[in-house]
Amino acid sequence: MPPRTSRAEEPCMQLSESHRRYWRRNLRITIVLILIWLAVTFLPIYYAQALNRITFLGWPLAFYMGAQGSLIIYVLIIGYYAWTMNRLDREHGVQED
Repeated sequence: MPPRTSRAEEPCMQLSESHRRYWRRNLRITIVLILIWLAVTFLPIYYAQALNRITFLGWPLAFYMGAQGSLIIYVLIIGYYAWTMNRLDREHGVQED
């Protein structure tokens, strides 16, 4: 029976510079989109009283952002992420066939 090695001694996969660039860009895109999601979710709630003074299509802006606007932005975030990641996958040769 071969001797057991600790996890620290096991060889780990070496990432190429292309993989590192891919994951850095992926992480940057994800962080920016999460920050946009957080802003769209929580800022209208925080500023609801001030936003209610503004009307958009006959409704208070805070209501519109909560009922319609934020949902539209969420769908745009998902679409942008899918489009950007497909493009990034092609650039780095890791796309699915």
